[in-house]
Amino acid sequence: MTAVLNTTADPASLNALLAELPADLLKGRRVLVTGAARGLGLAFAKCIAKSGASVVLADILADLAQTEAQAMREEGFNAHGLAMDLSDPASITAGADEAVRLLGGLDGLVNNAAITNSGGKDAHALEIEMWDRVMNVNVRGTWLMSRACQPALAKSGRGAIVNLASDTALWGAPNLLAYASSKGAVISMTRSLSREWGGDGITVNAVAPGLTLVEATEYVPMARHQKYLEGRSIPREQQAVDVCGAVLFGLSGLSRFVTGQLLAVNGGFVMH
Repeated sequence: MTAVLNTTADPASLNALLAELPADLLKGRRVLVTGAARGLGLAFAKCIAKSGASVVLADILADLAQTEAQAMREEGFNAHGLAMDLSDPASITAGADEAVRLLGGLDGLVNNAAITNSGGKDAHALEIEMWDRVMNVNVRGTWLMSRACQPALAKSGRGAIVNLASDTALWGAPNLLAYASSKGAVISMTRSLSREWGGDGITVNAVAPGLTLVEATEYVPMARHQKYLEGRSIPREQQAVDVCGAVLFGLSGLSRFVTGQLLAVNGGFVMH
């Protein structure tokens, strides 16, 4: 399979959204975003900062996260880059502690970091090692990250977790068994944690994007893009910027009585 489309983020679309965002939507909040060095996570971090929050960009690509955070500071935002490997429990714990230290507390967590079984292998060709790697990062990593941040989020009194799922878990995407299964687990985890931590004042919601033009989807063949284009109510390619509003909603006071919910953001490809 080959890359069929330019998946570079559309800066014009992101800048247009940034210009429209109210600067006080997340005023005073402190948010940690995983997988924030590029793609969806970077778009989320920029929108969160523009909405008035302080933000930590955590990523296994530590140098890139630091570079992007520095660029945001030069624009006047309070942003920090942080090394974090979601396949390593010790890195998760240390990273969560460091994020709380850098921000002086924590009000929001965006569990965005994930990997896929790139190459689109079917259930017979999918290696056990790849299955385990996807589950360790996407499921175990999301659980451990949430657990590590829970005390600080509870202390905040307005804690919010937004987990990134995927609409592949809703329509049963073929040749993405590990990824789709992991995102189905994230949806179930979202509901369970919302019940466990609601009494601590923490909301836990999930956002399920459709196929989005970011670096992680470079391998996706034209046939799958075409399937989405034909099936969407809004018949165009999805950009990272299209997902930002749902994430901001989940972090803000607008969703203070919304928890355990899944919002599919895919142009109407899946309606549930």
